[in-house]
Amino acid sequence: MLNYDPLACLPSSEELPDSDDTPVDNELQDLIPGLLKAILAIAWAERMDWFFGVDMGIYYDPDLPAIVPDGFLSLGVERFYDENLRPSYVLWEEKILPILVLEVVSQTYRGEYSTKKAEYAKLGILYYVVYNPFRRRKPRLEVYKLVNNTYELHNGNPVWLPEIGLGIGIERGIYLGIPREWMYWYSQQGQRFLTPEEDRKLALQEAQQAKQQAQQAEQEAQQAKQQAQLLRERLRSLGIDPDSLT
Repeated sequence: MLNYDPLACLPSSEELPDSDDTPVDNELQDLIPGLLKAILAIAWAERMDWFFGVDMGIYYDPDLPAIVPDGFLSLGVERFYDENLRPSYVLWEEKILPILVLEVVSQTYRGEYSTKKAEYAKLGILYYVVYNPFRRRKPRLEVYKLVNNTYELHNGNPVWLPEIGLGIGIERGIYLGIPREWMYWYSQQGQRFLTPEEDRKLALQEAQQAKQQAQQAEQEAQQAKQQAQLLRERLRSLGIDPDSLT
């Protein structure tokens, strides 16, 4: 009996374009999701079941073009470490839908609050995050959760995402030497996870402190040795053999 596998007839991730080749018109569309990915690489360094894509095509139908969010997170998928990594994210290969997508709004409106929002809801993506750095009167960060096929806005900053085990929010900081408002991951207690720069700085500080403590311990040990030697010499001057006291 012939075993027919319909997936074998579909294009693979290696054969599909990795993005839609649409140039970004705002550098933040690359830097913000890139920072989130870099933070995860530190916070989840031991985990092998996640993937964060930046400006990468998500293929959900072989007859339709990919959707390309600025960033997306998938859980329960394999982390690749080979030299080619993931060329694209193909649902009929991965079999796991991204749990979160991120759109960073540029000065050129691209349907982040309308068509893209509806498209992600139709796909069934649980969290839809929109960051608009140009807003002044409305919240710049909006986090939507899919409830009964409709996105509901969750207020707060940061917003806790229980299905992911992280919070997401915005605050001012410095990344790549640029002081501005950035997007970060947070713990359930609201503590912000470190950026790569902050992690390196903390590691250097801890290494310096450890070195100073080792030097101090060595100095104290040397002082104790000198004091013991002076005491032995004093005992000998009094006619007492210090070795007889042991």
